[in-house]
Parts: sequence; structure tokens; C-alpha cells
Amino acid sequence: MGEHALTVGVEEEFLLTDPVTGAPAPKNTEVAAAAREAGIDLQLELTSCQVETSSDVHSDLGELLAQLRLSRRRVAQCAIDHGVHLLAVAVPPTVPEGYPVTDTDRYQRIAHTFGMIAHEQGLCGCHVHVGVPDRETAVLVGNHVRPWLPVLLAVTANSAIYRGSETGYASWRSILWRRWPSAGPPPYFASLADYESIVAMMRAGGSILDNKMVYWDVRPSESFPTVEIRVSDVPATAAESALLAALIRGIVGVALRAIERGDTGPAVSGELLRAAYWNAARFGLDGNGLDLADGRVVPQENLLAQLVAHIEPVLRECGDHTFVTEAIAALLARGNGARRQVRALRERDEVADVVAELARATLEG
Repeated sequence: MGEHALTVGVEEEFLLTDPVTGAPAPKNTEVAAAAREAGIDLQLELTSCQVETSSDVHSDLGELLAQLRLSRRRVAQCAIDHGVHLLAVAVPPTVPEGYPVTDTDRYQRIAHTFGMIAHEQGLCGCHVHVGVPDRETAVLVGNHVRPWLPVLLAVTANSAIYRGSETGYASWRSILWRRWPSAGPPPYFASLADYESIVAMMRAGGSILDNKMVYWDVRPSESFPTVEIRVSDVPATAAESALLAALIRGIVGVALRAIERGDTGPAVSGELLRAAYWNAARFGLDGNGLDLADGRVVPQENLLAQLVAHIEPVLRECGDHTFVTEAIAALLARGNGARRQVRALRERDEVADVVAELARATLEG
């Protein structure tokens, strides 16, 4: 099927913060306008302290990484020009004064319907799109991706500090995000019709207002011919976002081969999957996780190694294997965003140090 042709794109959500206090700053419309003048199309998010970038569609991972780094630098400069900083962090590390909802009709309707869930948002994730032939295939790919979602969450965990304190979780965003009625791991779907019938019931019951509010961590994109994986915190560095994209492309590539053989994916129980999510959110890469294939408790690093072995043929065909192995080695040695945050806070018990570390990581490379 030519895995080398698998295309990938990345969307990264960022927090805008006050340069002195590190608190969320409601400046997304101003920064987005400046970015448009610089030729960058920024998306506004639910709260006015967030912006989202979107990469081009790429086949070459090196080109994707170069664009992610350039995009972060350019948007960070637009933020500085308007008196705020750009942080790749999944929850605000400082005490926020509030999360004003972005003034669009749709976001205001979401805020009215979902109340405090919307008003306590300010959560930043990373969404990876991989091209697939059609929506039916996207749904079936999701079944194959489901068992690996906790591993992807552990790799990217970047929200250990919230409101100036350690949360006790590597990914506090994951815990907060699942308050939405459509968030978290998706069910196992037999077909596109199965998927659409459940979405229609959710819409009829009011737990989502439109199909874009299907917040499951794997879904067929409503805008592109892709499967979208959205389990991750926004990674601390552009290199970690590129690593995430490579891992996801590998999983999707293996899934497409399996689907061609008539394999609709392992029916992992929702209860076990939610338990594995908790382990990943709690410990990140630094603790144990659940091996969903045989029910064993094993170090999360071992599960990451299993994932790389599972997708190795696709990584090699895409030319990503060397990058992935080197990026993982660097990540394990240095730590992901969660480990960086905790280390920075514990050195002097100053949340300003966490903000400074995040600012460095955002533009690293």
C-alpha cells in the first residue's frame, strides 16, 4: 500500500500568558490578527487565552519538524509584539484569573450549554492527522489505535503543575478534559454506520451540539480526509510533536495493513482502557502502565518499546526509524514536559521557574 506515501499533519494548541505573572492572557484575537499579517493562519480556541497552529500536509518527517519549529518561532514573535508569551503547556501552571470564552457564536453557545466545564477550559492538546482512503477506514483504524492511546498520552504528558502546585499527575489536562461528555477513548465501532448512529444519538440528546464536538481521542476528521488522533497534551518541544506524529503514522500504517486483511481491530474493553489512561495520566513515562494485550502491569517505558517494535516496518518504510529511536532516547534521558515542570518547581519552589522552563522548551531547536 506504500506506507512511504502516508501523509501527516499536526495541530498544536498553545497558551498565551502574561510575561510577568505567567497567568493566561486573553489576547488570542490580537495575536491571530498579527499572525495573519505574517502569513500564518491561527485558529481561535474556546478560551481567549489560546491559539492553534496547523501544519501543512507532509510525507517527510524532517520537513514537518522544520515547519513546526518555524511556526512556533513566528507565532511566539507575534505574541511578544502584543505583550504576551507563547507557551507549549497543556494547563496553565500559574493561578488564572479566569478563562474568558472567545467571542464567536459557536463558542458562546458551547459556554451557555456546558457551563463551568467551558469556563474552566484553558487546556492545550496536540492533534495529529493521517491521511486515509475514506471515513469507513478512519473508523476501523480507530479500533487499532485505541490500545496505544495511553502510551501516546504518557509520552507527551506536559501538565504536571496547575495553579502553582504539583497536581500529582503528569497529565492533569487529561483528567480535566474528560469532564466533557464526548471526551476520552472512543468506543469500539463495527462500522461507520455504527459510529454515525452513536454520534446522532449524542447530538439528539444534547451532549454534543455538532459533530465537531465529538471529542473522542480518535475520530474521523470532519474537515479533512484523515483519521485524527487527539489524545495528547501539547508536547513541550517541536521535536516531541514530530515524534508523536511519527508514532501515530506508524500505528495507522500498521492498522491499514491489518484492515486490508479483514482485521477490524482488538476489542479492548472500555474499562481496561480507562484504567490504562489513568496510569498514563498519573505517572507519564516514569511509572507503570497496563499492557492491554495480556493484562500485565509493566513499566511505561516497556510499553513504548513494544509500540516501536509493533510499528517498526512502517517506520523503516517511511524513513522515520532513526529519528524515532534517537528522539525517544533523548526524551527518556531529558524527560518530557511533565518531568521538566516538576524538576523546575522543586529546585526553588518558584512557579516562575516552571514558566521560564516551558518558554525555553517551546522554542527549543
